Amino acid sequence: MLKSVPYSPPEWAKELQNAPAKKLRLGAFPTPIFPFAPPGLPEGVKLYIKREDFCGMETSGNKIRRLEFIFQDVVDQKADCIVTCGGAQSNHCRAAAVAARWLGIDSHLVLITDKPEEDPGLVGNLMFYRLLGAKITQCSFQEFIQHGSQSILEKTCERLREEKRRPYLISLGGSGGLGTWGYLSAVDEIQQQLQEDNIEITDIAFGSGSGGTAAGIALGAYLQAKHSSQSAVRFDGTIPVHAYIVVGDDEYVYKHIDEQVLPEMGAPPELTSRDFLQITDAQGKGYSQSTDEELEFITEVARATGVVVDPVYSGKALFHLVRELNEHPEKFAGRSILFVHTGGQFCIYDKTKELQKVCDDNPAQRFKME
Repeated sequence: MLKSVPYSPPEWAKELQNAPAKKLRLGAFPTPIFPFAPPGLPEGVKLYIKREDFCGMETSGNKIRRLEFIFQDVVDQKADCIVTCGGAQSNHCRAAAVAARWLGIDSHLVLITDKPEEDPGLVGNLMFYRLLGAKITQCSFQEFIQHGSQSILEKTCERLREEKRRPYLISLGGSGGLGTWGYLSAVDEIQQQLQEDNIEITDIAFGSGSGGTAAGIALGAYLQAKHSSQSAVRFDGTIPVHAYIVVGDDEYVYKHIDEQVLPEMGAPPELTSRDFLQITDAQGKGYSQSTDEELEFITEVARATGVVVDPVYSGKALFHLVRELNEHPEKFAGRSILFVHTGGQFCIYDKTKELQKVCDDNPAQRFKME
């Protein structure tokens, strides 16, 4: 942990020209894979789960793989603080604030909220921000849409430089080309685990927001299948990597990957994200908004399997995956799917009121000796 180590990309990724030379160890890897049978899983479909929430307590979830590469650059640039943004319950902001404090530097978080004039409170990830001493600034969704995350972050950095600080700007979700190397490399980890445990999969599925995890897994799986005889999945006329997006739309994700991520990684210009990534809308009521059906499903999953999925990313993605498996049995018959649990369980504390009615069927009892 907190050690810079040399990095060499997998052999199958050599066509990418801009590989970083090192990374900073921040997470506990590899994370485990095991069989998974959530309620509603139809017969004839196998499901496995990769527990990315096991990569660390404070840093739990998919963000830390990206931040291992980003924070190496933070160290190399001799920054004395980081600046990034996200929603009030941003897992990325939590992981970035933790990593910054591990390095002894400050974090400045711009939180996007519908009530920027009010104190955001201490629920879920907000408690971590406060405990870590992160500097919080809030902006409205309207300001975010009007100015864009990059302009807002650059303005924050400009103000810090006026105070003689040395800020490092981390884009929304850390989803640029540098961070994407984290999940591209994770594909190698997945393939080795599947081989060791004699598991064969046909598809990989996960929840996605800003697109960094989707870009890394999908690009990695595609290049591995293209250049290696041993690969996690095969691209045999179909795209086996499924991103269930919980915010935005597929056009935004495809455009972000094609216009920013791939060029920054040094990918061949003819390569496009539509070659390797399939996107399904899993937004439901909207980002960080849950339907009763989704919350009931999350509760059923916990009670049936002992696995807690968050209501923002993995919970929604799994809900829509299982529903799709049942609505289109001919599409998935005989498939073996790896579901990547991207963490984020701290967000569940933001849903206590909504979950109360779901959990009311299991009330506490008063102890009696007789």
